[in-house]
Amino acid sequence: MLSKAKKLTGFKLNSLDGEIGKIKEFYFDDRHWTIRYLVAETGTWLADRQVLISPYALAAVNKGEQNIAIDLTKKQIEASPSLDSDKPVSHQFEQAYYGHYLYPMYWGGPYSWGPYPYPMRDREQWKKSTQREKAGDHHLRSTNGVCGHHIQALDGEIGHVEDFIIDDETWAIRYLIVDTHNW
Repeated sequence: MLSKAKKLTGFKLNSLDGEIGKIKEFYFDDRHWTIRYLVAETGTWLADRQVLISPYALAAVNKGEQNIAIDLTKKQIEASPSLDSDKPVSHQFEQAYYGHYLYPMYWGGPYSWGPYPYPMRDREQWKKSTQREKAGDHHLRSTNGVCGHHIQALDGEIGHVEDFIIDDETWAIRYLIVDTHNW
């Protein structure tokens, strides 16, 4: 189903053993235009660091109750590699993060999720996948950071990025919402 990023912001994140916080924003890669991480606002639980949740861990989106179920425990999340709050996500961090959870790396194949076109939840399939490509030069962007960027047509500015439309099954960004009120 398609959802606006701003509408998903604020949804509760429920781990296997309780709520861990709410969605603060999203990081996406600018090659495949796919959400790679949900950034969790954890309140006082893990206030000393930024918590990233990969779509590999997402079990279900419940729009009615405004929450997302996560297939991880609080202990697993707490033991995950630490990312300083105000620093970009490095390739080294991602390797440690994906290794911690034993997720297949999304840059390990031709599709937006490496060897798969969508985030596989079957760990047995991950083990069978041996295809690995060189990481390449992927760049993660913040949806909050890109909102407000101006959009240029061949003959001038048409507006600015207002929001993103996300497919909450594949976590691909399907559309940009462009505010054209000044045009």
